[in-house]
Amino acid sequence: MPSPRDGPYLSPILPAPAGSWGESSWNNQTIPPSLVQNDINIYSLTVDSKVSSRFAHTVVTSRVVNKGSAVQEATFQMELPKKAFITNFSMIIDGVTYPGNIKEKAAAQEQYSAAVARGESAGLVRATGRKTEQFQVAVSVAPAAKVTFELVYEELLARHLGVYELLLKIQPQQLVKHLQMDIHIFEPQGISFLETESTFMTNELAEALTISQNKTKAHIRFKPTLSQQQKSPEQQETVLDGNFIVRYDVNRTVTGGSIQIENGYFVHYFAPEGLSAIPKNVIFVIDTSGSMRGRKIQQTREALIKILGDLGSRDQFNLVSFSGEATQWKKGLLPASAENVEEAKSYAAKIHAQGGTNINDAMLMAVQLLERANREELLPARSVTLIILLTDGDPTVGETNPSKIQKNVREAIDGQHSLFCLGFGFDVSYAFLEKMALENGGLARRIYEDSDSALQLEDFYQEVANPLLRLVAFEYPSNAVEAVTQDNFRLFFKGSELVVAGKLRDQSPDVLSAKVRGQLHMENVTFVMESRVAEQEAEFLSPKYIFHSFMERLWAYLTIQQLLAQTVSASDAEKKALEARALSLSLNYSFVTPLTSMVITKPEGQEQSQVAEKPVENGGCGHSSFQFHSVGDRTSRLTAQGFEKMSYLPPRLGPPGPLQPTRFSHPFSRITLDRVLPEVLSVPDETSHDMDSRIIGTARPETIPVVPARIQAPSVILPLPGQSVDQLCVDLKHSQGPVKLLSDPGQGVEVTGHYEREKARFSWIEVTFKHPPLQVRASLEHIVVIRNRQSSAYKWKETLYSTVYPLGAVPSKPLACAESPVCSLSPSPSAETGFHLICECAPGEPEGSPEKLPVS
Repeated sequence: MPSPRDGPYLSPILPAPAGSWGESSWNNQTIPPSLVQNDINIYSLTVDSKVSSRFAHTVVTSRVVNKGSAVQEATFQMELPKKAFITNFSMIIDGVTYPGNIKEKAAAQEQYSAAVARGESAGLVRATGRKTEQFQVAVSVAPAAKVTFELVYEELLARHLGVYELLLKIQPQQLVKHLQMDIHIFEPQGISFLETESTFMTNELAEALTISQNKTKAHIRFKPTLSQQQKSPEQQETVLDGNFIVRYDVNRTVTGGSIQIENGYFVHYFAPEGLSAIPKNVIFVIDTSGSMRGRKIQQTREALIKILGDLGSRDQFNLVSFSGEATQWKKGLLPASAENVEEAKSYAAKIHAQGGTNINDAMLMAVQLLERANREELLPARSVTLIILLTDGDPTVGETNPSKIQKNVREAIDGQHSLFCLGFGFDVSYAFLEKMALENGGLARRIYEDSDSALQLEDFYQEVANPLLRLVAFEYPSNAVEAVTQDNFRLFFKGSELVVAGKLRDQSPDVLSAKVRGQLHMENVTFVMESRVAEQEAEFLSPKYIFHSFMERLWAYLTIQQLLAQTVSASDAEKKALEARALSLSLNYSFVTPLTSMVITKPEGQEQSQVAEKPVENGGCGHSSFQFHSVGDRTSRLTAQGFEKMSYLPPRLGPPGPLQPTRFSHPFSRITLDRVLPEVLSVPDETSHDMDSRIIGTARPETIPVVPARIQAPSVILPLPGQSVDQLCVDLKHSQGPVKLLSDPGQGVEVTGHYEREKARFSWIEVTFKHPPLQVRASLEHIVVIRNRQSSAYKWKETLYSTVYPLGAVPSKPLACAESPVCSLSPSPSAETGFHLICECAPGEPEGSPEKLPVS
């Protein structure tokens, strides 16, 4: 089941309380008074989503009125899927429409830069969810005035583990007189399965949900009354706060194909049923460096043990773990027999985290295992070979140049195996993993640090657990089609779907035929299908279910997505050509993509424009949020939804030499000084330090990573459990002197730092706890811990540990450790304000049961 933070999110109007977020409470149970007493009223909120042949067109319309006697600011805020493209946004104020205009990014940037040159401040609005990007626009509303916001976006629903999923996240934060969602689905193949799920549904709300369905069409309506939205008759608060999910699948046959045609364009869906899985040979490459310590390595163990149990009886496997060095579990591939699997589970249960990160040697060792098995004819004929890499950090030992590692891996694999890269958390360069995976016939996926990380790993494995076809090729008559999207695929997995789209030629035949060739385990196979153009055109005539030229837009959407994916591994010349074609399509079809921006105009006297840009997945905390270069007020604000107005670029702190972005975690879950305090100090945190050679006196020149030529925004990542966003990002661009990065007077926690803009790094960071008094200050030279008015200083060394028992807690019994134990503080699941102190032995010592203490 998706977590409550997954999916499109709907909170179209929020008032903007004044003041700095650092002075506001961010307890999820406390709503600032200005939110309670605001005069912005949402009187209508509608969502209309038309899903035609998997392609979803969603329109969100919000209407508000200012019932107060003074000007108020209304904020339209919407989370949409990362794979979606915004196609339109507009505001209607006093009868005048203010549209969003999509331009080439460079042209939009000129408009933004001109505003900055006029002396007007410029901000960057960022917030991110696991599967979503946040779109947000604020506008001032005069007394009694009304504003209508409308946002339109489109996406192609991908089949995942046998279902398509449309997600809407609903959080209006107030009762809405007219709230309605309509979802129309039309699938010519026929709907075989349909269900809805929500995280907020009550018996009263269930009465507001109606579903009608026939063979090919479905209509889902959710229209709750004011009383149905209330938490209780006595409370004027809404119960609508979470996900609304629609899942469905379509009818399929052994041929598995459906060719659909509309307005001169076609789409070919391919997902045959009844095929047997091809045996696979899989090498699991697991990062066990020091940064994996704590919950990461625990969740990795859990997931790996479950995944090993899911191996097929005809599969072969091996494990490669790596930190400073790479180690293979066995000398060669082993059959996935019950005995071997149990032995592997025992091995996986004992892996622990320490040392640096030697990705290069680990990857080459994995390839060598497969190559040796192939030379010795130990691989089953026509079987599938997979390498699955899991890492949470950039390379720090051995070969550390990312480009060189990618080249080494590409040459070693040589098109013979498929590589899948999983990046655990945000300390790893996602771009590095993505390029390495795409160059070798696989894909990359980010695993989010959360309570369900083990489930994310297991879920990914299930996607690739059952390969059904190899070397799949789609063929069409050359006189019938043109401008066809990707039509060759290395692998087809159970539960997924291959999609090809294209244009029909002017003089194309009345019947469009196609062949799909592929390899089963023991034989080649050809699937033949055809579609009559006139009959298909007639299928898509219902305006209730079909939006204008949807098939053409589907083709353009898919083409742009594939062109952008190809740029990741393309040469500079190829990348330029690919981007030029993607840009042309983006502008022609009005898509906000990574190559275009939307300029949003406003009434005279307000911020004159905002420029919304499509983000790209990468490291740092701004990786998946819409960027709004705005002109006007830059005050950071806290709303009931989470933090607003966030921007930056990766800062550095620590010994001289290139370091990774600083990372702070929410103090009530943990404080992680990752890469900033390497193996030096255990503070109240869930330790995730990496014993990389990034410390004074221990770093070898040849192992220092190359500093990227392009400096990104200073990035401080603050996970916010229970909030509507996964991370908080702090703007450091215009800071002078010490910056208050985080403050909660109620809990007595404060984080400050001094950022050196010229050097793009922090010179020091300080974490202060008031009850009891505890202060940890890290600078480039040393770390100072002040407790009970006593100060202790620590130099940057590789393996120094110092135990700090936070909040006055003392273990009830000592651990049997040769050195001082390492302790971390985490929330107690049984109490809202309680914590557990968890103490473990340092890396390299025997692992025992951690001491767990309740702390109030």
